[in-house]
Amino acid sequence: MPENIYNLEIFKWITHDIIEQIIMNCKERTYTTGEMVISEWEKSNWEWYILKSGKVSVSLKWAKIAELHSGDIFWEIALLNEEERTATITALENIEVIILSYDNLIDMINNDENKINRTIMERIEENIARES
Repeated sequence: MPENIYNLEIFKWITHDIIEQIIMNCKERTYTTGEMVISEWEKSNWEWYILKSGKVSVSLKWAKIAELHSGDIFWEIALLNEEERTATITALENIEVIILSYDNLIDMINNDENKINRTIMERIEENIARES
């Protein structure tokens, strides 16, 4: 796992072992160069992504506005609401993403063996709110 994942604002004040528990309960997916990860105006799928490896392009109306790299996150707001996607994400090279879904989140909250509790999830929500 890239070291910079521990430094993400969304995980601020959460210990490494808890972050690792969160990540262990997430799905992983790979995309090939040029593959679209998310399309602008798609309905939210209640998932957010951590870019585990590689880099992606962020585009609005087909114009590139940013590039994200390993350890960056995208679509974290989709975890908390049903808003449409506001940009397109395209793999600039082969990438791996860690995907946290709303269902994963609820399972972790309700499952003590994962050492995830409501206080930690509230902290994540607060951090998301600060980022937006």
